[in-house]
Amino acid sequence: MKTVRSLTVLGVLALLLLPAALRAQTSGDPDLMKQKQTISDIRNVGTAMYTWYKDEVESKRSAEAHRKAKAESEASSVDITAIPVISREELEKVLVPEYISSIPKADGWGHPYEFHLNTKDPNAVQVMGLRSAGKDGQFSGNVYEIGAFSPTDYDQDVSWVDGYFVHWPQKK
Repeated sequence: MKTVRSLTVLGVLALLLLPAALRAQTSGDPDLMKQKQTISDIRNVGTAMYTWYKDEVESKRSAEAHRKAKAESEASSVDITAIPVISREELEKVLVPEYISSIPKADGWGHPYEFHLNTKDPNAVQVMGLRSAGKDGQFSGNVYEIGAFSPTDYDQDVSWVDGYFVHWPQKK
């Protein structure tokens, strides 16, 4: 009984201290919070795009398109311009409200996201993508070597294509 009471007290203390511990991890670096918001937005919109694709497009693809997409998934780089740009407003028409409640207007630093979605060609090799230009608001290019970057390099683009992050901050 004493052990259960001790564990209960420790659990309550942990719950009380958790918010302060989380704030302490990020309060010293406002850009870290902005980066985390950006990652969350990209993950949420990307998941909505991917779900839309699974529901609306995947069954219409040819076997050859599936093979090409699988081969492309093993590439070491991605050219995001291979996927047509779609405006935020047009993307809302496709995804809201069935796949997501809203599409964010801007990343954590206030810069607009760039959305890519091929709604016309079910046999396209690459179908969807989105990216943030990071803190500096300038895209570093259109071709991304797949991999992580230093989490404190906030000027780096964060990009996601066809279900996966292709350029992301590495966890500390």
